[in-house]
Formats: sequence, structure tokens, C-alpha cells
Amino acid sequence: MTSHVPNEARVIPLRPRAERPEARPTASRPTLSPVPPERRPPTVREPLWRDLVGDVLRRERLEQERTLKEVAEAARISMPYLSEVERGRKEASSEVLAAAAGALGLGLGDLLARAQGELVRLTSRHTGAGAGRGTPGTRFDGMCLAA
Repeated sequence: MTSHVPNEARVIPLRPRAERPEARPTASRPTLSPVPPERRPPTVREPLWRDLVGDVLRRERLEQERTLKEVAEAARISMPYLSEVERGRKEASSEVLAAAAGALGLGLGDLLARAQGELVRLTSRHTGAGAGRGTPGTRFDGMCLAA
């Protein structure tokens, strides 16, 4: 015995119909005047931390003329994973970064300091020399990491 129940899902809206944006009258929506292109701030893509760290790891490995396989084995990391970390495709944990840095003869602090230096170098192109926090013209040399 089979039942022929239609294969349809019942949709229950999360908000009542009157509150949904498409149901609101256009007069109640705030109108924003468009900002002319010449007054818009330049859109600069901030570099990602994983890209910076990966670049430092790859650069150091190549300077030592070592293969990906050699460093991965020394760090006890899989070769494909280390490759993805180097290319900025994976956000590696601090344990993985410490192992990869150690395999290259670096400490975790050395790796992060080099990545921070690269970040400062890349962002100073877009913000101008001496840009940083605090008063205009002062330089910020600290490291700031966010999880």
C-alpha cells in the first residue's frame, strides 16, 4: 500500500508579511543619496593574514632551497596541507604554524614578525608613509593579531 502525498514543503515565513522588506511600501524606505565616485574613499583590499604568513613560509623555504616534501616531513604536516597554507588557502592553527616555522629553523615569533613586516610594507603603499594610529604623521610599530 503506497500513499501518493505530494512532495511539497510548507513555507512558514520568519517575519509576518507586513514586516518583510519586499512588502513595505517604497515611501517608508529611507532614501540614500548616492555618493559621487570622486568623493568615495578608495577601495583597497586589505591583505589577509593567511596570505602573508603563507608568503613568508614559501619565501623562506625557497631561500633554503628545500622542497615542500622536505619541510612537510620535518614539520610532520601533510604536504598538500602545507602547500595550501603557503598559498593562503588554509587558515592554519598556531600549532601548525609553529611546526612549519620550526622546520624552517624559525620560531613562531620570527614567522609572525616577518608577516607583520610584510603587512606594514603592503599597507604603507596605500596609506602613505608614516600612516598609523594616533596623531597624524606618527608611526605604529606594534603587532596586532585578531582571531
